[in-house]
Amino acid sequence: MLGNVTYRVATPEDSEAILSIYRPYVESTTVTFETIVPTAEEFRRRVDGILSNFPYLVAESEGNIIGYAYASSYRPRGGFRWTAELSVYVRQGYHGNGIGTHLYAALLDLLRMQGYRNACSVLCYPNPESEKLHYRFGFRMAGLQKKCGYKCGQWCDVALFERPLTDHPAPPSPPVPFSHLEENIVERILKL
Repeated sequence: MLGNVTYRVATPEDSEAILSIYRPYVESTTVTFETIVPTAEEFRRRVDGILSNFPYLVAESEGNIIGYAYASSYRPRGGFRWTAELSVYVRQGYHGNGIGTHLYAALLDLLRMQGYRNACSVLCYPNPESEKLHYRFGFRMAGLQKKCGYKCGQWCDVALFERPLTDHPAPPSPPVPFSHLEENIVERILKL
């Protein structure tokens, strides 16, 4: 039975608990195309690196992290800096409780506040649960790459989902780093 769920910003100290959620996705699914489980040290560097510019959120129940979501750069070139790529993972056995939905809603609100103009997500296709989540938040499938990735003994299609977050002024102001958002505003969004 699921206890009370709280949501907060991740810290590098959460990286091992987050990695324990991610590990089974790497080892036995096509949800991620990563094929080797990162070391705890590498994963900690990832969490710490993302937090300087992007939201990295966790869901907790009874002191245990049961889900997480984060945004990252869509592409490294400067012209893409207004588009964030999103990821969400929920611990096995906790799906269907609204955890991913709450994390995604908060993530999208925070990215809007930072000044990002677009959000995208790359999915192994088909992935009905993830597709449903994205459609619920107004994403659309923008493209499908056939047999783009190979994992778990099979060739997999990859779908790009996208949605605008706000208008597209020209020229746009640079996004505000996540670390510069006011803490009370972040906490309010996480409680919605």
